[in-house]
Amino acid sequence: MNEQPDILVLGLGPAGACAAEICAQAGLSVLAIDKKNQPGAPIQCAEFVPAMIGSEVDSLHKTTIQNIRSMQTFVEDQPADIMAEFPGRMIDRRNFDKELGLRAIRAGAKLEYEIKAQDISTGADVELADGRLISAKVLIGADGPKSLVGYGMGSSNTEFLDTRQIKVALLRPFESTDIFLKSSIVGGYGWAFPKGDTVNIGLGVHPDHRKMLKPLLNELHQELINCGRAAEEIISHTGGLIPAGGMIKPWRIVGPTLCLLAGDAAGLTNPITGAGINSAVISGKLAGEAAVRYLADPQQTQAGEDYQEDLEDLFEASLSRAVAHRKRLVTYWRENNNLSPEQLRSGWIAYDQYWQAPTPSSLEKTPCPA
Repeated sequence: MNEQPDILVLGLGPAGACAAEICAQAGLSVLAIDKKNQPGAPIQCAEFVPAMIGSEVDSLHKTTIQNIRSMQTFVEDQPADIMAEFPGRMIDRRNFDKELGLRAIRAGAKLEYEIKAQDISTGADVELADGRLISAKVLIGADGPKSLVGYGMGSSNTEFLDTRQIKVALLRPFESTDIFLKSSIVGGYGWAFPKGDTVNIGLGVHPDHRKMLKPLLNELHQELINCGRAAEEIISHTGGLIPAGGMIKPWRIVGPTLCLLAGDAAGLTNPITGAGINSAVISGKLAGEAAVRYLADPQQTQAGEDYQEDLEDLFEASLSRAVAHRKRLVTYWRENNNLSPEQLRSGWIAYDQYWQAPTPSSLEKTPCPA
């Protein structure tokens, strides 16, 4: 069976759902699929989004569990450094993705879950696990760090962070994102993000040290238990890969088909912080707009070029800085098998050293996690 929609979207996370909505609003026929059996599940992120995302997703309030006001950064065993102004929200990622999917459906897109794409041919036709062959005019890959679309168009992420996270009951409410920088957490960091009456505790490391994920996470969990902040019983586990090499080429014309990458598939997740929801939403919308422009005139490539330029304007500076810091810190560690507190601070967004700005630090000190 061969289907020929205008747009095929692989992946129905924030990037894919936003792209599908934009294309459907323009009156195009849109098929969007995801291998998961329901939106946003299993959860594979820490569920924090910056406050600014509210300007991109007007239904954000429906999925917000609690507000975040500040950031506390713990470097080794030293007292926390506090960034008093760090506004954001902890969301219910399942409902967040569900809401974005519903918006796409209301716009006229056809969404199918528990459908896996098996192969992409040289002509950018997509074979699905149920036997269908989809021949779309535009193929949008929003299918994660190891994107099938990216592989098919010869543009794939090659560097990653490995992550692991648990959810436990929260014993002492707080309104900060708590960050843990330690030399033992190679190429990444630990976190404790409150979410109402629970807390997401996790960490990410360089792939060479993935075997340390479980013991390091157990150690961080135990620290929070000892401090009286978190319960012992683990409610759930999750984990996954985060692209850590920066933005890759996000478009290519294969035969008559424009192929676009968005979100993690395009390498738009920050390699230092792991933040990627905001860039997924924005890039998904931009990919949808590029698809609409391309179908207005499929004989020219300007739509793909403009899409790449838009992504570079928005994300390239911050991603390049993050990639450079990550490479520098990993090199330090490999040479010395250790990082000093000063080196750890130099690679984190809460510190002036990271931004290389001569402005006075706005950080304060506190002796214990609040």
